[in-house]
Amino acid sequence: MSRTLNLGILAHVDAGKTTLTERLLYEAGAIGAIGRVDDGTTLTDSLDLERRRGITIRSAVASLVIGDVSVNIIDTPGHPDFIAEVDRVLGVLDGAVLVVSAVEGVQPQTRVLMRALRRLRVPTVMFINKIDRGGADVAAVLREIQRRLGVRAVPLTEASAAGTRAAAVAKAAPDGLIDALADDDEALFAAYVADSARVTPDRLWAALAEQTAKSLVCPVYAGSAMTGVGTAELMDGLVSLLPVAEPDDHGPGAGRIFKIERGAAGEKIAYVRMFSGALQVRDRVRDDADKVTGISVFERGAWVRRSTVRAGDIGKLSGLAHVRVGEAIGSSAQDAAPHHFAPPTLEARITPDRHDQHVALRAALAQLVEQDPLINIRSEPSGELSVSLYGEVQKEVIQATLAADYGIAVTFRETSPLYIERPVGVGAAEEILNSPTNPFHAAIGLRVEPASGFAFRLDVDYQSVPLYVYRNVDEFAAAMQEYVRAALGEGLYGWQVNDCLVTMISSNYSIADGPPSRRGPLATAADFRKLTPLVLMRALRQAGTRVCEPMSRARIDAPATSLGSVLGMLARHGAVIHGQSVHDGSVSVEADLPADRLPGVQRALPPVTNGDGVLESAFAGYQPVRGEPPSRRRTR
Repeated sequence: MSRTLNLGILAHVDAGKTTLTERLLYEAGAIGAIGRVDDGTTLTDSLDLERRRGITIRSAVASLVIGDVSVNIIDTPGHPDFIAEVDRVLGVLDGAVLVVSAVEGVQPQTRVLMRALRRLRVPTVMFINKIDRGGADVAAVLREIQRRLGVRAVPLTEASAAGTRAAAVAKAAPDGLIDALADDDEALFAAYVADSARVTPDRLWAALAEQTAKSLVCPVYAGSAMTGVGTAELMDGLVSLLPVAEPDDHGPGAGRIFKIERGAAGEKIAYVRMFSGALQVRDRVRDDADKVTGISVFERGAWVRRSTVRAGDIGKLSGLAHVRVGEAIGSSAQDAAPHHFAPPTLEARITPDRHDQHVALRAALAQLVEQDPLINIRSEPSGELSVSLYGEVQKEVIQATLAADYGIAVTFRETSPLYIERPVGVGAAEEILNSPTNPFHAAIGLRVEPASGFAFRLDVDYQSVPLYVYRNVDEFAAAMQEYVRAALGEGLYGWQVNDCLVTMISSNYSIADGPPSRRGPLATAADFRKLTPLVLMRALRQAGTRVCEPMSRARIDAPATSLGSVLGMLARHGAVIHGQSVHDGSVSVEADLPADRLPGVQRALPPVTNGDGVLESAFAGYQPVRGEPPSRRRTR
């Protein structure tokens, strides 16, 4: 069995990552011709909209072989509207290539991606692309990488004739490696000082690979994905510097689902990365009836039907009707799959152009949510549906997908902010059995209080748990947590309630032969589920909630001469300035503003900076809204 490298290709949009993917596949012999993004002929951009727009929307998997290493390449979206797609991929990677344009340099999304890669300690190699384009300046981009990305970049190739069609690369001098590696390898530095001749190139390379695997340094290659210059050097570096997974069938089967799509017949297909052990056809991956009915794995550039997917491999699984994106298979240290990127901050109402397609639209959107769980679908009291979004391009993608895959033409209303609610104080409520206000055969008490994030606690006697319904107290606690989480989808003003601790303080249920206070039909799980939102809402009314709006932290880099105009423009958009600095004739301004005003800043920036301003933004949490809080409810 060959070794495996699961590799992510990441970049700001238009930096050339899909072209680089095509070049790597071609150089390895996995494809016979290089597709072009502009022509819509690339292997990994298979959606019609991807081909029309020339951008990657859904992560795609391709495979090639370098030496004795099977490399699964995951081409990820570069547009910030699809950052959640990138989020799901990062947790299954052995390493990554972050592509930067030699002309545009470090761009806003480049910084977002590098921060995520460093936070998750994903070993990363950088590729400075497009050195053959006019205006390419590799030395300037290297300085930007050091200054703006905060990484210890180690150039492994040197570019010549950059900015021309004659651009070429050569191996960089080894002296720079000692300087880059000495800080974290005292033994290497001491050996070099004692006798530099004894520090062989092999030892240097081994030290570089070790520090790359620990995310201490970032090797940097330069070249052109379009012409192939520098890609051979990059391919050698990928398999010798990034940690390669060794085949291992031992240990329990453990993996993670990172992508879901639908097959030609509408069946669910789940992409899994296996971390240990193996998964076979007919294996069950959860407690319910889900059973693997088919497995495909990559072998030399093609999906091949197999009976087993092993540690290190990426496989496609059939038969898992209930599995979700981000779900762990088995148990391992890789189980937790937290989302590290911002939640959607916008929403828009969506209606079918044909009135008789409301039911079909709801079903189609439910399938899209399976593929992107950070998209949320909510029913309005009017019967319309609302979709949470990252941006306008994502709206276009949903619209095109519904038309092409489901035959449903839809219209979106104007996009609006997606607010949340937070409890202000502590509130508690309780329902008892057989009371006039309780139509159910269960009784619960809930307490709500402010917290960081969401948490649920069970604080009841085990004898108050209907163990004929739930197998044990832990299962009851898990069920109640889901009931509570669902009920928090709409608070006092109709927005999702976040940042709260909910404690179950009492529980009871009716039984046929019990005392008068408990006598009645046997309680069911539905009684507890249906009673939860009624009690929780009463507790929230006692606690009170505050509506908060999503905020963005914006950084603008512009000529120093435009500082006054930039500050005035930000003030008009309700931004609060946090800092500004001037260096080398340019100014950097950081400010916080409501997320829904960010598009206005993007449109206003070019005129006030003569087209030389660059905007970078990130999610900055939530702040209480000023004035009358917006409400989704007609009455409170």
